[in-house]
Amino acid sequence: MNILAIETSTQACSAALLCRGQLAQRYRVAPRGHGELILAMIDELLREAGLTPSRLSAVAFGRGPGAFTGVRIDTAVAQGIAYAADLPVVPVSTLAALAQAGYRLKDYRAVLCATDARMGEVYWGAYQVQRGVVSLLGEECVCRPEAVPSPGKGAWRGIGNGWAVYAGRLPDVLAQTPEQQMTDLLPRAEEVALLARYEFEQGRVVAAEQAMPVYLRDSVAQKSIKL
Repeated sequence: MNILAIETSTQACSAALLCRGQLAQRYRVAPRGHGELILAMIDELLREAGLTPSRLSAVAFGRGPGAFTGVRIDTAVAQGIAYAADLPVVPVSTLAALAQAGYRLKDYRAVLCATDARMGEVYWGAYQVQRGVVSLLGEECVCRPEAVPSPGKGAWRGIGNGWAVYAGRLPDVLAQTPEQQMTDLLPRAEEVALLARYEFEQGRVVAAEQAMPVYLRDSVAQKSIKL
């Protein structure tokens, strides 16, 4: 199984290739230029692995929520590669990718993801690990920090810059103080690839033209993606 994954929904830009069980990634934090960066990263990963897009099993992308422009780039690049090579696409939540990173890096089993959505709001999702893969509890949402749905008491860990930006305004349910959480972690293509492998094995893929971003905000959710 060969899966190419891309993630550009935040100021971090990354691409990853899961090839014959080995995972390689290119990652860079850059405020601009994601379109050019991601294409160069993809070319480098495929060249080093000796692969062409036609030899991929699927293309995965961080479908949001995240920055509007970044999510559009994510979606458009994934659509373009998949359409040209006649490949299936695996959309992966950027919040789920954050939660999966918490499990991989810190063995967090119950994660509350909060990322800054600007305009005084956060993107929010609660996840628990089941057989090594994060699973969403309830629904992802965008709302004011004080209005996030509380998961109740438990061994929760916080991930995402929302815990730093809105410190003291999010629910007091963490097992540790926010300063001890992974507040500087950004979504990465590595976790997008790993979650995509699981989704691919379950048959949860879409055609290129059906790969859509998730913004969560109604004001931009109706905007279409054009290649």
